Amino acid sequence: MKIKEILALPRDEMKKKLVDFKEELFNLRCQRSVHQVNNPMRIRQVKKDIARILTVLNSGGEV
Repeated sequence: MKIKEILALPRDEMKKKLVDFKEELFNLRCQRSVHQVNNPMRIRQVKKDIARILTVLNSGGEV
């Protein structure tokens, strides 16, 4: 997700996306541990998306 997409979301939707990304990251890490992950770069993308959402939430919604 890009920062503009995140800023366009309401605060509760951002929190829902954050939970979804954390679940996806957990699943990707589990897949990586058993060597079944299809796209290992997806882990990096999800981590960055989580960081972007947390940055917006912690800054009060404006960057």
